[in-house]
Amino acid sequence: MDHILKMMEKYASGLEQKISDRTRVLTEEAKKADLLLYRMLPKAVADRLKSGQMCDPETFNNVSILLSDVVGFSVISARSTPLQTVNLLNELYSVFDDVISEYDAYKL
Repeated sequence: MDHILKMMEKYASGLEQKISDRTRVLTEEAKKADLLLYRMLPKAVADRLKSGQMCDPETFNNVSILLSDVVGFSVISARSTPLQTVNLLNELYSVFDDVISEYDAYKL
């Protein structure tokens, strides 16, 4: 009987560890999803969506749209390592983000 109880305790402990691990992974993924949501949408819209509320469409009288191209990007990326390419794009987007924040603009 002792042997069965020890096996059950070991099994229960293993299940608890699996639940703990999966809960941690789920929490990390939820944080990533939230980060992406708040990067892609205005805070007010993201807050409403997170709370399960509907978002009414908005109109704006004045908008600006910037489309950009990195001239020679195909050549640059072909001659660079993947990490160098990602670092280049991160630096470029950081500059864009800094400029956008100076003008109270919103980036999609």
